[in-house]
Order: sequence, then C-alpha cells, then structure tokens
Amino acid sequence: MPPVVQVVIGNNEEEYNVQIVDIRSDTVSKPTPAMRQAIAVAEVGDDVMGEDPTVRGLEKRTAAMLGKESAIFVPSGTMANLIAIMVHCSQRGSEFITGHKSHIFLYEQGGSASLAGAQCSLVANKADGTFDLDEVRKRIRVNTDVHQPSTSLIVVENTHNMCGGQVLPLSWLDELHTIASQHDIPIHMDGARLMNAVIQSKVPASRIVRDMTSVCFCLSKGLGCPIGSILCGTKKFITQARRIRKLLGGGLRQSGIVAAAGLVAIDEMIDRIHCLKSELVRVDLNKVQTNILMVRTEDDRMSAEDFAKRLATIKENDSVKVIVKVSIRHEKCIRIVLHWEIDDNDVEKAIEKIYMVIKEFESKPLNRKVQTACVSCIK
Repeated sequence: MPPVVQVVIGNNEEEYNVQIVDIRSDTVSKPTPAMRQAIAVAEVGDDVMGEDPTVRGLEKRTAAMLGKESAIFVPSGTMANLIAIMVHCSQRGSEFITGHKSHIFLYEQGGSASLAGAQCSLVANKADGTFDLDEVRKRIRVNTDVHQPSTSLIVVENTHNMCGGQVLPLSWLDELHTIASQHDIPIHMDGARLMNAVIQSKVPASRIVRDMTSVCFCLSKGLGCPIGSILCGTKKFITQARRIRKLLGGGLRQSGIVAAAGLVAIDEMIDRIHCLKSELVRVDLNKVQTNILMVRTEDDRMSAEDFAKRLATIKENDSVKVIVKVSIRHEKCIRIVLHWEIDDNDVEKAIEKIYMVIKEFESKPLNRKVQTACVSCIK
C-alpha cells in the first residue's frame, strides 16, 4: 500500500493514497528485512578499543574482497575521502590532483583544504569520468623549489557521479598508475559506487582497485545499508587512518549494529545491482552503464527546477497520480538514481509521470532550438 500523503489541489487539501517513487538518490533506500534482522542480533563491542567482532569481520572481508591488507569502517564516504587525503598529504605544503567534477571537489565542503590543509590541483574531467593524462604529467610537482607545493596524491572517482555513473576504463587506470609510480605518488579511488562498476564491467573489485594505494566504497549507496563506508589500504595506512578517524569524531563504539547490515550487503546486495528493463527517458544506450541517469535540457520551456517540481506535484486533472522525486544538479540538469527498493512497477509509474509532464511542457510555445541529452541508466 502506497503511503498516504497530503496533496494540495487548488486551494483545497485532500488526502490520497498516492504512490511515491523516490529516485533522488540510492541513499534514500531503507535496509532490507535481512539487514534489520542482522542488526537486531549483531554481536557488538567497543570498536574504538578494537573489540567489536562484527566490525572486525566486515573489515576483514572487505579488505580481502578488494585485495588490500586492511580496512576500516567509517560513518560516511566523505569522512573516508578526508581521512585518505589527511594520511597521504600529511606534510604541510602538499597538494593532490583530481578532476574538476569530482565529488571531493564539488560536494565535500572543501574539507581537504579546511581540515586536511591540502591544496587541490584540478584537471578537467572528460565525459567518461577520466581526465587527460598528459595534463596530469604537467601538473605533477616533485622536488620543487621553495615556491611550490609538492604533489602527494592523485584522486580518481569510480563510478563517476557527475559524469552520469560512468565506469573508469581499466586501461586508463593502468596508464595513470604507470605515471604515478614513476614519481612514487599514491592514487586514492573514491569508489562510492564501486560495486556498480564491478557489475557493469564484470571485473572483480580487486582488479579494478589493484593499483590504488587506498580505496573507499559506500555501503549506503546501491548496497542498501543505513549507514557506513569502508576505507581500504595497507596495514600502515589503516593504522594512520584509525587515528585520524578518532580525531574527526568517527569512532562509533558499538558500531557492529550498523556493520552487521554491511555483512548482509556483501552477501546479498552486490549481485542485485542489475538493470530493470525500463527506460525512464530517451537514453544514449552506448553510455548506459550503472544506476545514475542524468537528464539535461536546454529547452526554454522547462528548467530543471520546473521539471522536478511538476514531477512532485499532483493536479486534479492529472492522468497519472504519482509523486516522482528527483534531484536537481543545476538549472539544466536533474539526476535520477535507481536502488534496490525501486521495482518494475515504480519504474513504470515514474515513466508514465515523466511522459505526462514532458507532454505538458511540450504544449508550451518554444522560444528557441531544443537540445536534450540524456545519459546513464541502470545496466
């Protein structure tokens, strides 16, 4: 039964059983029944003291899965990235290289500068989430004079959020590693949706991250957990990361309660990241890769805000009485993200509502040439 919500129609408020399809992000998904059961019976201890067996079990399993020596459970991907930067860029006057559309640069409040004290050197991301390696070579600064910072880290993102969930090519990662190793520069992978890359590429996580000095992935994105991320690396790296996690307030004591959901996710949720055979909008199928759909339009008749508001509104004469929640990325772009709670019926209803709204906007006068580009659905 869909939730009961208050819907405003004209000046009258009426109560309807309205279906809500929330595709703003895969972070809005709720834990599965199996996760809730695991949480209820989880064996716990003080994780800050290293005594939580469930956390230790999750860290051991994920480190092995990614082919790394050790791992640490942290509250969020943002904290995982910040910890990695603070470990790798521990010397004052350090800088790291990353893409201009990276989550670390755009959506983490500049924590690398304000808390890690590390300068960010930006290179332009391409449409597939990579960046020009010749530009990277030019940006690397080692054995510099007193006027310049030293390059201490390179950061990549896989899958790439703002490039529509694109999976980084292994050949590109291999070449980047060759460049970085020539200067003994570590690479950190922000792999928030790494498991989506695993399913799309049919390549084990351990191979994808083989040459990464450190890597993190989210348990709460795509895998359905209520909270948490994993950060992996060498034993020495994780020892330093554990100290910094405490410094940042990330020691969670009996955190086996939430780590238990992570163990269920590793066992049951990775293989569920597959394609629902429905298209939300017209898509360039050559770019369909993971669970993120970026919808861009340059039509004067419809801004991203207009589109999002109308999808979330029900009018009295609407043929489709469904609320569809999407996120606005900028004035000409919305993002749709599928997750485990979105079933075929939800997708079909979202399609119906999206088509209805598009037709409504199409009936308005067109002021200039329309250009639309849509990329990346679930696959």
